[in-house]
Amino acid sequence: MEKVYFSKEISPEKVLEMYQLLGKKLDGKVAIKLHSGEAGNQNFLKPEFWKPVIDYVGGTVVECNTAYEGERNTTAKHKKTLEAHGWSRYFKVDLLDAEGPDLEIAIPNGKVIQKNFVGKDLADYDSLLVLSHFKGHAMGGFGGALKNISIGIASSAGKAWIHTAGKTKTDLWNNLPEQDHFLESM
Repeated sequence: MEKVYFSKEISPEKVLEMYQLLGKKLDGKVAIKLHSGEAGNQNFLKPEFWKPVIDYVGGTVVECNTAYEGERNTTAKHKKTLEAHGWSRYFKVDLLDAEGPDLEIAIPNGKVIQKNFVGKDLADYDSLLVLSHFKGHAMGGFGGALKNISIGIASSAGKAWIHTAGKTKTDLWNNLPEQDHFLESM
């Protein structure tokens, strides 16, 4: 039986304490996936909040570029946003899809898509720690950690692939229904 831990206290120290309660050690080179924040949006947990647990684990913060227009859709703009938000000041950061080609991952028995595309640098890591804030999403409900893995580790092309149900790997923004433009920019 799996254990779930809850806390009324929301602090960097409590996150570290809860991680330590798990009694798990991540082996090898550790990727730490989190949401680094869109430029102009403050709905993300800041580097200072995650610093104790990231330092304890000794991992690398990983992200992938977005598939929609904004300040994270190219490697150059994304690196500037990561720097502006303080991530590269505290941690080693790896944009998994900074350079192609993408890593194609099969989805056996997938009902809608049978493959996805992730940043190729994901293959350089042995373990993955996902640090998520609670987030609602029109397509995924309140599964912050699941969204952070499925969409967050997908390359820009993989994000487009998922959102268009395997129809295209490019031009995501132009293929989204108008009401989704607002949701995707959050």
